[in-house]
Amino acid sequence: MSQINSVTGRSTSSAVKKLVFSAMGIALAMVTSYIKVWEMPMGGSVTLLSMLFISLIGNWFGVGYGLLTGVGYGFLQFIVDPYMMSIPQVLFDYPLAFGALGLSGLFKGRKYGLYVGYVVGVVGRFVFSTLSGVFFFAAYAPEGMNPWVYSSLYQGSYLGAEGIITLVIISIPPVAKALDTVKRQAM
Repeated sequence: MSQINSVTGRSTSSAVKKLVFSAMGIALAMVTSYIKVWEMPMGGSVTLLSMLFISLIGNWFGVGYGLLTGVGYGFLQFIVDPYMMSIPQVLFDYPLAFGALGLSGLFKGRKYGLYVGYVVGVVGRFVFSTLSGVFFFAAYAPEGMNPWVYSSLYQGSYLGAEGIITLVIISIPPVAKALDTVKRQAM
């Protein structure tokens, strides 16, 4: 039997369940981030669904849990594989970019919410990664090329590829059914 927290009125077992699923999402995202389909020369890669696991938390539990899970995952990515030029660059490339995946929670409970939310989360990550490229890595743009164009093309190439691959995979009926089954267990 779950206990009710007298301060918040929420079930503590529900909060624990969300915490456990969020931790599992981070763990799965971390493991799959090492399964690289394609790696970019100056950072970034197409992985086996790593962004999906953070987006699922947002889709299942809402934008707050999604953002917190994404920020936590971003800090973990920085700890495991750091690249630091400055503190603002670290913030844009890690907690803000990965945290944006939690925007998937904006579409919680809606028809096609996982698909739309995932796209919104990936676009959020794209925005922060592109800003980082413009502000901190503009010197790497080919001579005569606008840093905004270069950064957008660079970030879009790997984020767009992984986004499309993920959408195709989660649209396969047995995968969609399995995700729905896990969602019901998480709720």
